[in-house]
Amino acid sequence: MNDQVRAPFGDFTDVQPALDVSDRLARPVADALRDWASREAARSVLYVDTDPAKADTAAFCEAYDVPLDASANCVVVAAKRGGETTLAACLALADTRVDVNTAVRKHLSARKVSFAAMDTAVEETGMEYGGITPLGLPATWSLLIDAAVAEAPFVLVGSGRRRGKLILPGWALAELPGVSVLAGLAA
Repeated sequence: MNDQVRAPFGDFTDVQPALDVSDRLARPVADALRDWASREAARSVLYVDTDPAKADTAAFCEAYDVPLDASANCVVVAAKRGGETTLAACLALADTRVDVNTAVRKHLSARKVSFAAMDTAVEETGMEYGGITPLGLPATWSLLIDAAVAEAPFVLVGSGRRRGKLILPGWALAELPGVSVLAGLAA
């Protein structure tokens, strides 16, 4: 473990600045960190090495002593209107659920919104299922973040791969390209 870097929560033996370990991240995530206009935000991101077999939220939080309200899940949704489908991502704390049928549908002006198929989410993001993260999403996508995530001191999200996670301040997530911070996105 790098004695200079510590995670703000959890029990991790390998913690590194994410910018220093871009080879451990999915390509779109590494590129997004490198190119992030807010250098302060990019430098605030930590990478924690974790077991990919424990990537799912409940198992992960138990194994690494991470509170559910410090972990956020990124879900990909498909919004349909007038025969067209638009993909977007939503980020909410792990102890909540994204309000797809009301909040997401209204914000995206869609007739219907559903969770995107796993193969679509993986292909379109260039990330592994179980590791999809708001960093490095396609530039054309909307990113909806629940206000509670943006207000959190630190939040754990995916790294683009099932192995490893990222920890960063909520304010940094609110500075990602294409983001809309919404009160009531999740309940």
